[in-house]
Amino acid sequence: MNFKFFSILLLSVSFCFAQESTELKKYTLDASQFYGSIILHNPDISHLITSHPSGVILSYNRKTYGAEEWEELYNYPDLGYSFIYQNGNNGTLGDNYGLYAHYNFYFFKRNVQFRVGQGVSYASNPYDKETNFRNNAYGSDILSSTYLMFNYHKENIFKGLGFKAGASIIHYSNANFRAPNTSTNTLAFNAGFVYDLDGGKEIEYVHREKEKVTEPLRYNFVLRTGINESDVINSGQYGFVVLSAYADKRVGRKSAIQLGTDVYFSNFLKELIRYQSIAFPENDVAADDDYKRVGVFMGHELFINSMSVISQFGYYVYYPFDFEGRTYLRVGLKRYFGDKLYGAVTLKSHGAKAEAVEFGIGIRL
Repeated sequence: MNFKFFSILLLSVSFCFAQESTELKKYTLDASQFYGSIILHNPDISHLITSHPSGVILSYNRKTYGAEEWEELYNYPDLGYSFIYQNGNNGTLGDNYGLYAHYNFYFFKRNVQFRVGQGVSYASNPYDKETNFRNNAYGSDILSSTYLMFNYHKENIFKGLGFKAGASIIHYSNANFRAPNTSTNTLAFNAGFVYDLDGGKEIEYVHREKEKVTEPLRYNFVLRTGINESDVINSGQYGFVVLSAYADKRVGRKSAIQLGTDVYFSNFLKELIRYQSIAFPENDVAADDDYKRVGVFMGHELFINSMSVISQFGYYVYYPFDFEGRTYLRVGLKRYFGDKLYGAVTLKSHGAKAEAVEFGIGIRL
């Protein structure tokens, strides 16, 4: 499916390692092999599920110990980079090579690790209307990729060497940047080793008194833009603009609740409306139907450090042309630059069907 937890090229190097300090640092390496299956999330890719993909996940991690207040709040996560090679074992799909930035979160006395990684992947054999027309999963060779890992994780069993095993989901999609974009999701089992570069040396965690965070009602204004294409192959890529305004109210150190509105100027719909008015007259679509949409939404913002995770659920109140239904989702990341200004990268979708990756700038007053 095209739904992503962090949709979308935003866990970048600067985001993960923006927090520089004089703290003692500790680094680990880990390597896991995986073997799994592509999930049949859409019947249109059934012809591509002919074998079991396999590959390796290589990672470099920096551990945190509470030098920043948010580190203790989230139980001292790791920040890191990772590389994934996936052999599709399918000549039509080809192989994938991905680079990611990731977070590792820990639970149950740090024996259970949850990782979320976001990055870009290169697909070795994307769709081509002449040479590879059966690959309707990847419409481009550069894809956005998200992966999740849920592992039993035990470090420093013997002289810095540890073990990890669990399950992973790896998602590849170009988020409708270019058609086709049916995407794939690989569910895999993984196992491997983790090595502490300091040989298992222990560093004490920092604990501090927790401070209560309160804020008045805040107002956000966001300009989002990007490029996308309809599901009609070769219909063309078009720019879009989204204007958003919303209020948010902080409800603790981690969370804020949002309520607002979006106005969409999606130029790909102009071409889709024109195409349908000619190709499918039985749909009663007129070439001059309005392509604009207006939605209202409720959302949640999860504050981490200078980053936050947003998730929103919306409903179109102005919807002259029927495209994928009246409800929509937005998920992604914000990066604050000071107290007011921020950048955002988000994925806008209708259920499991992506519409676009949105690059935005905003102000929170």
